[in-house]
Amino acid sequence: MHVPLYQAKAEFFRMLGHPVRIRVLELLQHGPVPVRDLLADIDIEPSSLSQQLAVLRRSGIVVSTREGSTVSYALAGGDVAELLRAARRILTELLAGQNQLLSQLQEADTTDTETPATGRLLTERGSPRPTP
Repeated sequence: MHVPLYQAKAEFFRMLGHPVRIRVLELLQHGPVPVRDLLADIDIEPSSLSQQLAVLRRSGIVVSTREGSTVSYALAGGDVAELLRAARRILTELLAGQNQLLSQLQEADTTDTETPATGRLLTERGSPRPTP
């Protein structure tokens, strides 16, 4: 059965849609990391980390290697690291826009709630209150 590309993309992003998985991918951007280090950095139960690593491994985004008793994980390719960088850029732009909007709202709120005749600030119901 053929899956439309948009549906495959939605499944991919749904798979990424867990904070622990995103954190694991961030930690793996610079090379393989042993599970014990992931546990120390993420601070969750080993069974929970194991479940999230299994999801990433099944999707093919990460690969695991074993050396003796140490299991390490690594990104399967560099595109995931680029996706995380792109997400940071997008979030930075969105948050910068929100900060600008917040500043504008706060500025408008300050000028709108002060009555010129009395120099008093208005409460949310419009009644005067003393200027701080």
